[in-house]
Amino acid sequence: MSDLIPVGAITGSYGVRGELRIKSYCAVPEEIENYSPLWTEARAKQYALAILRPIKGGFVARIPEVATKEEADALRGTTLFAQRKQLPSLPDDEFYYADLIGLEVYDTGGVLLGKVKTVHNHGADDLLEMQLAGTSDFVFIPFTKAAVPTVDIGKGRIVADPPLGTMPESADS
Repeated sequence: MSDLIPVGAITGSYGVRGELRIKSYCAVPEEIENYSPLWTEARAKQYALAILRPIKGGFVARIPEVATKEEADALRGTTLFAQRKQLPSLPDDEFYYADLIGLEVYDTGGVLLGKVKTVHNHGADDLLEMQLAGTSDFVFIPFTKAAVPTVDIGKGRIVADPPLGTMPESADS
């Protein structure tokens, strides 16, 4: 498990004075500010983030190192990370997306299906994007108790019972 968890991203500039558009990945979006200072990937840089106001799809924020629109634009696409120790503990049946990425996925019979590439949430249930074992193909599995009865972070594996039609024909049979 990584000691850095993604909590948001810089999606662009806002105005001409170096303000930034921020998208929060937090369950309570405004809590992203509570984890400041935030890191960029591989701890390359650290930013003290201050939310100024909410906007559609996120927040307008400021970081002291950014004073112009051009500097803000240059940070577009930057993922912001908090240290794991700053984040709240989760109940046993909840997980940070970062902990699911890379886990091997097995069916209920113990056959390797693939590996979790990423996790998506488009407003309903979470979806695990899984790369099928031995191929470059991807499928989506709903991240529900019915479809994913077991997640074992310690062993680096998930046991899945994908709904009929989720897997390619050769894997469903």
